[in-house]
Amino acid sequence: MAFEGLTEKLSNAFKKLRGKGRLTESDVKDAMREIRMALLEADVSYKVVKDFVAKVSARAVGTDVLESLTPAQMIVKIVNEELTALMGGEDAKLNLSPKPPTVVMMVGLQGAGKTTNAAKLAGFLKKQGKRPLLAACDIYRPAAIEQLEVVGGQLDIPVFQMGQTDPVDIAKAAVEHAEKHGNDIVFLDTAGRLHIDETLMMELQNIKAAVEPDEILLVVDAMIGQDAVNAAKAFDDALGVTGVMLTKLDGDARGGAALSIKAVTGKPIKFVGTGEKLDQVDVFHPDRMASRILGMGDVLSLIEKAQQNVDLKKAQELEQKLRKNKFTLADFYDQLSQLKNMGSLTDLAGMLPGVDTKALEGANLDESALGRTEAIILSMTPAEREDPSILNNSRKKRIAAGAGVGVVDVNRLLKQFDAMLQLTRQMNNPRMKKLAKKGRMPGLGNMGGPRRGFPF
Repeated sequence: MAFEGLTEKLSNAFKKLRGKGRLTESDVKDAMREIRMALLEADVSYKVVKDFVAKVSARAVGTDVLESLTPAQMIVKIVNEELTALMGGEDAKLNLSPKPPTVVMMVGLQGAGKTTNAAKLAGFLKKQGKRPLLAACDIYRPAAIEQLEVVGGQLDIPVFQMGQTDPVDIAKAAVEHAEKHGNDIVFLDTAGRLHIDETLMMELQNIKAAVEPDEILLVVDAMIGQDAVNAAKAFDDALGVTGVMLTKLDGDARGGAALSIKAVTGKPIKFVGTGEKLDQVDVFHPDRMASRILGMGDVLSLIEKAQQNVDLKKAQELEQKLRKNKFTLADFYDQLSQLKNMGSLTDLAGMLPGVDTKALEGANLDESALGRTEAIILSMTPAEREDPSILNNSRKKRIAAGAGVGVVDVNRLLKQFDAMLQLTRQMNNPRMKKLAKKGRMPGLGNMGGPRRGFPF
């Protein structure tokens, strides 16, 4: 995930402050020097870094901080607030027209991911009850139209195309088509270039003049760092973009683009691409991103992911089964499927406060283990999933061969499942329920409430 290096360096700077009971101006100055270097190494614009550090320093040397009982926490709070302000301060919403259809013009350099992310946004808004239309206005890149039709088909979103004709005519016809067929939002997938040139900008300006888009959304690749900011400024000067979508934020990007774009261009980041799958797109929340950068987690986004991917009806049915000790391997498989839909385990863990994603690299978070577990369960018959006790050696060998694993892997899964069932039975015991309310569980020690024993 982007920002890992920045998060680590900022955490180290704050650790040095936490060891001091009182802070001097010299302590603050040393911390600011480390923060400055961390931001510059993250490829944040020099001018942005200079202004940011000046603002934080001015607040950090105030008497409220220097005389505070927890001055290090006060400085973290100041940095958090200034990072949030640097990235826009508050969520920037999509400009929706009061008279549909809303026209969103997707622009950017070739390779930034306009086509895929136009489809991602269309799918995102479809889940919110919109009726989007994708329009193929890129007539130059080989297979651009076919690519849009493929991703549109995967999301069950209609695609308007007229082949290799004038992009301006295609854009106008797409808006007219949307008006006639009840599509309330149109995404224009425009052409890009490997570099900014006069021909490209002229075409985009002509499309803008012809359809008067409500939103000109610039798609930029977070992987190109500071060049993303330069591209954003050039497109804004020529077209007057209204917002930015930052892609590949799940990659090994240093994060400088996200921290610089708003300060340099004045244009807010509205959406971020968080993975290659068509559902991996999120609204950009400056406050949540600031918290993640500082290693404070992003619990709100984690809750939202759970709400989007967890079937409420199934969850209620599962609760009843757990209460009645009727949890089966088929139910376990359903839970694994919903967990996989939420994203990678490392990304999910990174949303929890205090979790070091870099440290997780050496931890036992084997993403492929979920796939192996699914394969084992799917290799069982319905009867075997309902009652694993019928699994003898020959059945286990058949299951292992079907899943492409060893019998030892099948036995390991059954042992883990049995341990989970035993724990469930204990929790459903009336005596255990009383002890749990008091924070005391046999074998787990005195948990003392949610802050001890477990992280949740």
